[in-house]
Amino acid sequence: EAALCCRYVLCEVVSEDPRCRQCIEDRAVGLAVRDAIGRVHGDYGLACCSISFTVKYVNAYTGTVLLRCRKDFYRLLCSALPFVRQLESRSQRYPCALNTLHVGGTIRTCQKFLIQYNRRQLLMLLQNCTNEEERLCIQKSLLSCSLTEEQSQSGDEEDDDGTE
Repeated sequence: EAALCCRYVLCEVVSEDPRCRQCIEDRAVGLAVRDAIGRVHGDYGLACCSISFTVKYVNAYTGTVLLRCRKDFYRLLCSALPFVRQLESRSQRYPCALNTLHVGGTIRTCQKFLIQYNRRQLLMLLQNCTNEEERLCIQKSLLSCSLTEEQSQSGDEEDDDGTE
């Protein structure tokens, strides 16, 4: 039932500091997002967004983050994301920004979007190659982009009414 009223917000963590990658973890991202919501929308906005808000997926290697929130309040969440200024982990603060890539009704639509997005990024890299070795590495990466069919083990993918 929870999946029927949710939106998934796919973001990428953008930072000049390569050390920022080490603190891209569920807890740090969740705290940074909640802090931004509180600063932008106050206690009311924070309370609204906190209902079923969760960090569903984090990939520190690619800087990809998937957030889930109530469908009724995803606009509040999205409007606060540009105000995330840093991630904090183990008393270290790293300046960063969250770039919203896609808003979807299911995890699967976000996965599909991410595959296409990564393909486009790799194609741009391919066009900027300076030698054959770089070109072959990127071509190999492009060929490895696929989405395998898997049975959903949770109810997170029931609501597929698209994006708004």
